[in-house]
Amino acid sequence: MSEEKLYAVKNDVGKYWDFADRDDFWVLSFASCPTTDNEKDAKDVVHDYGGHIVTFVEEPEKVVVSPEEAELVKNCLLANLQDAFLNNINLLFRGRRPEDITRLKSALTNGYTVAKEKKYNVKVPHAVNSYFKKIDANHCVAGDTFIFDLDEHLAQFTESEIEQYGLQDCEKEEVTDDDD
Repeated sequence: MSEEKLYAVKNDVGKYWDFADRDDFWVLSFASCPTTDNEKDAKDVVHDYGGHIVTFVEEPEKVVVSPEEAELVKNCLLANLQDAFLNNINLLFRGRRPEDITRLKSALTNGYTVAKEKKYNVKVPHAVNSYFKKIDANHCVAGDTFIFDLDEHLAQFTESEIEQYGLQDCEKEEVTDDDD
């Protein structure tokens, strides 16, 4: 992502230069155009009229990481000793593909968000005395024991839960944010 910036010039009494009228400093709410994308214009105003430049930089997009990667990135960011930091960095990058290393470097510098694990609505054929938790009349999730005949009912599971419960052959449909 290229770094796009906007510049404003603010004087000592908290007023901003108006780049539209180019005639004076105004309270921010009265300035027609208090910013410019041209750094030279902002520097010229400071040179000719005083004040200082305020730079606005668009916040970079956070990188999506897995829960395991998030834990490693967090450990790197929280390490307060050089040895601990180097050990955590080594764990984070060890055995990764170059594109993953680039992505994780961005997560360290730009911030990160943890990816939600995909869930699926799974049509579970006749599952009585199984480990499911009833959400409502038609939906269950893995969890506490609940004696319930799931014939023709849907249950929500992650990929790992589908494998764990041996439901790979069941009909499944990915849950979208609208379904959640």
